[in-house]
Amino acid sequence: MSAPALPSPVAEFVAAVNRGDAAALAFFGRDGVVDDWGTRYVGAAAIAQWSAREFVGARGRLTPTRVGRDGERIVVDAGWRSDFYSGDSRFVFTVDGARIREMRIVGH
Repeated sequence: MSAPALPSPVAEFVAAVNRGDAAALAFFGRDGVVDDWGTRYVGAAAIAQWSAREFVGARGRLTPTRVGRDGERIVVDAGWRSDFYSGDSRFVFTVDGARIREMRIVGH
């Protein structure tokens, strides 16, 4: 079974994360938001610190299993494995053109 197709820019973001490439964070821009199970990180510096600890820096790997779209929102159910946390999660992306405005990580 093949992985579901991810729309841009989420596809490029996931590929960069899975390569361990911290450049994935550039998709958020200066005023991006990450909401990780209710804890919010706003802006490039806060997202970079979070990611170094819990996301890209924790050797994270995201394996999409289901993808849905509702306008600017892209909902990705995925397996997540990292040195920090592993388990199924839902990633809800709000996109604005080539940028990710917000990524929420929630329970499944």
